[in-house]
Amino acid sequence: MPNPFKKTQPVEEPYAVYTNDRRGWEWRILATRKMPENEGSPFAIWNVAAKSPYTHGSFDRGDTYKSEILQNGVLTQATAEWRKYYG
Repeated sequence: MPNPFKKTQPVEEPYAVYTNDRRGWEWRILATRKMPENEGSPFAIWNVAAKSPYTHGSFDRGDTYKSEILQNGVLTQATAEWRKYYG
């Protein structure tokens, strides 16, 4: 089975959105590098568009550790397939 989140999504149509309202962060998940079941390492990488108090209202794109997002954010929006794998 191929990685269902390999294709990079547009910022407006992410697979999922994680937020930390207290700190003013938002991560939009655009792609993952590995299959969900192969992301056992805390260094698994997700491609994201991130907005924070430091980006002045715009999104910066790049790779971020999955563990960093899950430790600091709450899942607020997701596709049905994303929820199937990541709850």
